[in-house]
Amino acid sequence: MNSDENKRSNFVTHLECSKTGKEYPSGKVIGLSEDNAPLLVRYDLNALSQSIDKKTLDNRPENIWRYKEFLPVREEINIVSLGESFTPLLHAPNLSGNHVYIKDEGRLPTGSFKARGLCMAVSMAKELGINKLAIPTNGNAGAAMAAYAKRAGIEAYVFCPDDTPEINIREIALQGASTWAVNGFITDCGKIVREGINSLNWFDVSTLKEPYRIEGKKTMGLELANQLNWKLPDVIMYPTGGGTGLIGMVKAFNELESIGWIGKKRPRMVAVQSTGCAPIVKAFDEGLEHAEYWENAETVASGIRVPAAIGDFLILRGIRETDGFATAVDDEAIVSAREEIADLEGILLCPEGAATYAAYLKELKTGRISLDDSVVLFNCATGLKYPMPEVVNHLDKDQPINYSSL
Repeated sequence: MNSDENKRSNFVTHLECSKTGKEYPSGKVIGLSEDNAPLLVRYDLNALSQSIDKKTLDNRPENIWRYKEFLPVREEINIVSLGESFTPLLHAPNLSGNHVYIKDEGRLPTGSFKARGLCMAVSMAKELGINKLAIPTNGNAGAAMAAYAKRAGIEAYVFCPDDTPEINIREIALQGASTWAVNGFITDCGKIVREGINSLNWFDVSTLKEPYRIEGKKTMGLELANQLNWKLPDVIMYPTGGGTGLIGMVKAFNELESIGWIGKKRPRMVAVQSTGCAPIVKAFDEGLEHAEYWENAETVASGIRVPAAIGDFLILRGIRETDGFATAVDDEAIVSAREEIADLEGILLCPEGAATYAAYLKELKTGRISLDDSVVLFNCATGLKYPMPEVVNHLDKDQPINYSSL
């Protein structure tokens, strides 16, 4: 595909403030709107619908760039890729319920769904001429940003809470980012990034503080609809910290309806959090538009330990627009769910992914989900990055082995 063809495949019209609807020009370096709200990428969906059909789409390779018409990168030369192929949608027949599926995002580059958002953000940074990026992270976003920035030749700075899983911190550093552990939460790391902009002239790619990570995460919704032959499930259970993926999937489904590829039916979007850090659940239950800062956040699922999310109102809006809800589970249930799925299905989930199964079991009991619902659980990262139970069995090869005791 040449440059002219690539330009014709881009349908971005402008950026839009998610609070006020005010329009901003695309093609310029910009973070938040003047009202300190996330910006959303808008497209000429009428022209887009005339340029692509499902059959043409299905003849393309199974990777996120299959959906280039729905994405913001204008010039193919600016795409920064590490091989973002489709992730499997695995039927889980041994779990409770007849139609439970696991979308295993751990198969993506750097082992998590953060690759979707960061490959898009870094590609757009390259297109816009940005040469230095900084990010606060609980682990996986920093790893993805480090890898894609290194691939693009862009300088990267990453700040992690000092109790981030050690494998994540080492992964980030090995992939070439200037990596710092901070004695605080991701919000404290975010403050360091924000306050360092003037001194080091880096661009802040924190969750929802630039427009393009949403567009990368949006591909989860496009891909899921594509894999299900454009028929959406009844429920999507999504581990929610910053919530970019939930917001992105709602955006994807709205765009697909606008071009006539799906109808009005939506999956009920369920935001899953830990009882140790559940600001979205509290705000949802109290009927609020914004979530309060969650003090003393603590959970084994570090990826959803986000005490405050700048896109809280967008998460809550997406839940309510789809007749979904927010729910929280404790660490004991998360660990148990992880062990159960490994035992029953042979699938190793990350703690955040396991939280969705724990929440599914909880909500079967409350009746908010039924056994007949088709449900997709999002596993957001490979379980190989997280601690696993110690194996204590040992055999001495020099002694007789009692096979009946094995």
